[in-house]
Amino acid sequence: MTAALRRSLSSLSIPNYRRWFIGQLISVSGNWMQIVAEMWLILTLTGSAIAVGITAALQFLPMLLFGAWGGLLVDRFPKRRILMLTQSLLVIPALALFAVTAADAVTAGMVFALVLVRGLVLAIDWPARQSFVIELVGPERVVNAVSLQSVLVHSSRVFGPALAGLLIATVGLAFCFLLNALSFVAMIAMLRSLDGRAIQPAQLARPERGGVRAGLRHVLSRPELAIPMAMMALVGTLGLNFQVLLPLLADITFHGDSSTYSALAVTMGVGSVLGALATGARGQVNPRVLVLSSLGFAVFATLAALAPTLPLAALALAGLGAAAVTFSASVNSTLQLRADPSMRGRVMALYSIVFLGSTPIGSPIVGWLAEHLGPRAGLVMGALAALVAAAGAYWAFARAKREAGTAEFARAFASPPQGAEQRERCAEPRRARARAERRGDTATHRALETGEHRAITDTKTHRTTTRGARRRRERTGARG
Repeated sequence: MTAALRRSLSSLSIPNYRRWFIGQLISVSGNWMQIVAEMWLILTLTGSAIAVGITAALQFLPMLLFGAWGGLLVDRFPKRRILMLTQSLLVIPALALFAVTAADAVTAGMVFALVLVRGLVLAIDWPARQSFVIELVGPERVVNAVSLQSVLVHSSRVFGPALAGLLIATVGLAFCFLLNALSFVAMIAMLRSLDGRAIQPAQLARPERGGVRAGLRHVLSRPELAIPMAMMALVGTLGLNFQVLLPLLADITFHGDSSTYSALAVTMGVGSVLGALATGARGQVNPRVLVLSSLGFAVFATLAALAPTLPLAALALAGLGAAAVTFSASVNSTLQLRADPSMRGRVMALYSIVFLGSTPIGSPIVGWLAEHLGPRAGLVMGALAALVAAAGAYWAFARAKREAGTAEFARAFASPPQGAEQRERCAEPRRARARAERRGDTATHRALETGEHRAITDTKTHRTTTRGARRRRERTGARG
């Protein structure tokens, strides 16, 4: 294994994250399989591109309306417990769709209603999943872990649509919904298997009035949070609508069928996986990565819109997938690292709103454009949005740097944040001591207690010595 690949996969060395990754891979693959089946089902029932856009919008409308309150719940309760509840509830709409489709009693209204029910659960599930990652791996590995999450999502985008296309062609749409229901059972089993003593939970937020407004103020008052969030709001609304555009490109532009749709989705997924691995190997994010990944999104979306043939379109979509996942993973990592721990659920809920909740706004617009101007127009709109986001962020980062000063700006975007390494050194003896307690190794336990005390004392001594040296220099300078 090369050094770069080892860096890309480093978070998988943590047992809890490894179990989480496997459960997520199964669950998210099932979810993508259901999304493909829903889109193809509604297109079959209605023949309308606008109806496809409405289906995508309904899934994420609850996120737009209630996502901020979902994030507040995530900050107030243990995230693992919330996830076990939401994953159990997501079984219900999948089984209901299986029943009505298998009985040949399904209507467009039923599909819309069940997609909306799933969206209500996702308004809590998504912020919990996003903010749980740092509790599994710690701040040192969060960029790598988020990149692996992107590998997971986009690997699922390969496996899910490929399996959906196979099932639709052989046994029918209904079995996509049944397998998705079973995938949630696997995720629940993995959540139950996590070692609670190795999780690093954030401090739970106290109940207070105005908790949602406090989260919004936290983001708006800090440029390192506000600028990436604004970029995602623009690109998420007008650019990340591939679940609408891909079936329309397959059907309208290239006159294909479900296998054409699956091929485009798989190709884009492969590019996304490669982009995520590259981001994970880099292990850090900064303003330059955010701006360049948004610019890359604009370039590849334009190439996909101009592609005259299916193979060239698939190649451009692979590049677009790599740019999109680099952009979204960089925004996600920046927000998780810079948010205060007690605010992380609300910050990631706002991220989920602009990443997913903006779909009810963008999807109907893209559907309307595709219906009247063709699917290529939707890609052009996404390219323009990403170009504006890149230019606006470049200007905003430059302004923040001028106002804060170069050193302060660099500290705000240091990766990981200053102090994280010292906290990690002090936390490691505690984790080792817990392992010694489980083995019953009392001698090691006592040694680790002494080592932990020494690590904390050394850190405090270093701080005191540094402050003393600084004061002596100041006095010397004043006398001079």
